[in-house]
Amino acid sequence: MILYQGMLSDSRFLELLTRIDAARAEVTRVAGCGCGGVLHRAGYDRKPRGLGSRETVRRESFCCAEDGCRKRATPPSLRFLGRRVFFGVVVLLVPALRQSAPWQTLAKLETVYGITQRTLLRWQRWWRESFVKSSVWRAGQGLFRRPVRAADLPGSLLEAFDRKVEAVLRFLSPLSSRTGQAR
Repeated sequence: MILYQGMLSDSRFLELLTRIDAARAEVTRVAGCGCGGVLHRAGYDRKPRGLGSRETVRRESFCCAEDGCRKRATPPSLRFLGRRVFFGVVVLLVPALRQSAPWQTLAKLETVYGITQRTLLRWQRWWRESFVKSSVWRAGQGLFRRPVRAADLPGSLLEAFDRKVEAVLRFLSPLSSRTGQAR
């Protein structure tokens, strides 16, 4: 779990996720719209919390140039988990840290990552109630070598991926975009 704490404070990991998201965005742009139209950049700024950064981060998105279509295409992301305010890696790792290291006081989590007890409880409830009803979970849970216990999420999911955080974020990335779920 110390590895996870280091990852949350390592700016290189966030840079890696940014490069992966940029590559995915380019694939989406080149593919174009389902109507055959060209996609134009229509990204938007986000101010995600949880990694000490107060910087604005660009979320890549595209819009079809064809009149009458104008559909938006937002590629799946490893940095964001849906519309949550915190980076996806924080929503994944902080509840897992809390599960495996009860010595991690809530006061420390709030100080270091800006997460209140209410937010942490909401995330834990999301992992155990909403996530297990998602299409990502239903489609993916049969692919694991070892059973992943829903009651132990997200820690059991990290274990199923041999603690490879990037792999878990790739698995979760369809949750970051409606467009991504359809592709």
